Amino acid sequence: MSNTPETGEVSLNMQYIRDMSLEVPHAPSIFSKLNNQPKINVDLNIDVNKLNEDNFEVTLNIRINADINNESLFIFELAYAAACTVHLPEEKLEPVLFIEIPKLLFPYARQIISSNLANAGLPPLMLTPVDFAAVYRSKKEQIVKPN
Repeated sequence: MSNTPETGEVSLNMQYIRDMSLEVPHAPSIFSKLNNQPKINVDLNIDVNKLNEDNFEVTLNIRINADINNESLFIFELAYAAACTVHLPEEKLEPVLFIEIPKLLFPYARQIISSNLANAGLPPLMLTPVDFAAVYRSKKEQIVKPN
């Protein structure tokens, strides 16, 4: 990509697991209850840290709680991040950091979650795609709400 002010440039320099945790607190007895459909709650958040003038760390934070009959099946937490260089005008910066880069990270995070749950002996879980533009708008609306 060229580094011109009109088009800008976005580079993902590296992607990495910043933090990950999987708990199956009631193993092995909970595995006998897997014939029931678990209730799954997914929380997603995006953090952006400015490293220096044009470099940022974008972190996709995902927390998944699954319960069967009000008993915890598993708790999975993942912070999946990218270090990126972004040369864009100020008005285009925030949407790229909070929408476009998380869109690129999500398939990798979803695969990490799916494979780790399978390795833990849990049923497969494939997270549905996320509308990061809607997540961004919702977060902006929460910030702007008057008291």
